[in-house]
Amino acid sequence: MAGKLFITGGSGMVGRHLQTHPAAAEWEILAPSSHELDLRDAAHVTDYLAEKQPDLIVHCAGKVGGIRANINAPVEFLDHNVMIGRNVIMGARVAGIKRLINLGSTCIYPRNAPNPLKEDMILTGELEPTNEGYALGKIVALRLCEYIRRETPEFLYKTLIPCNLYGNYDKFDPERSHLVPAIIHKIYEARENGENVIEIWGDGTARREFMYSGDLADAIFKAANNLDATPDLMNIGVGTDHSINDYYTIIARVLGWSGHFVHDLAKPVGMAQKLCDVSRQTAWGWHPQTSLEAGILKVYRHYQESILQ
Repeated sequence: MAGKLFITGGSGMVGRHLQTHPAAAEWEILAPSSHELDLRDAAHVTDYLAEKQPDLIVHCAGKVGGIRANINAPVEFLDHNVMIGRNVIMGARVAGIKRLINLGSTCIYPRNAPNPLKEDMILTGELEPTNEGYALGKIVALRLCEYIRRETPEFLYKTLIPCNLYGNYDKFDPERSHLVPAIIHKIYEARENGENVIEIWGDGTARREFMYSGDLADAIFKAANNLDATPDLMNIGVGTDHSINDYYTIIARVLGWSGHFVHDLAKPVGMAQKLCDVSRQTAWGWHPQTSLEAGILKVYRHYQESILQ
């Protein structure tokens, strides 16, 4: 047994991929639901951590969503993510827990930063307005980990910054989902309803880097097993990207839909590109194993077996 692992957001996409990863068998997993532990309650979080004394915390929890959700609820995205990030990280510090992995997001990079995005570009420019609230919440957590480590070096509070993610336990509701599951849902519905036209927001040329969440879980367990050797701040990604049009085309091929796409040029599209520099990750000795088509097929099968049943 590697020790006791506390996962926040255990019922979310990344949290569930962590718990189903083969390496999870080596740990005693603590993954309380929000009903069992409300991360918005600072005192409750601190008391819980003081009592359980996990050997490692992986902070996955957060309010997440696609561009539409971020535009519609910026207050909640900022307030919720600042609150729970602060409560978990400071609660861990008060409880004397010295090993913590915090998950960031590429949303924290400046909107006009040159690609690929390097870790030292954070806070060097204006954020993307369509998800600024979420990004600010993630930046607060990241900086808090850095400050704690600076003041007390034995507290190994590290931040991994994954590229855009998709996985088996994502949300498929277009109002709340990320790009890949939203496309899967749209194309499946079009196929089943005999529709041969699907609308894409913008011109579809914006580029995004997507990684299967099971691969992120693999990187997290590698960090967990040797946190001393893990950089304090590191991108986790595939190092290549595709246009939004490409994702629609690839998913249509996987699902067997042969219609065509139209573009709504009045809709927002976010940053033109978000591609991670993975130099630190490569030097660390890790890269993802799941190809895009293989990952999409896994998610589509999960969608068929768990969402449509």
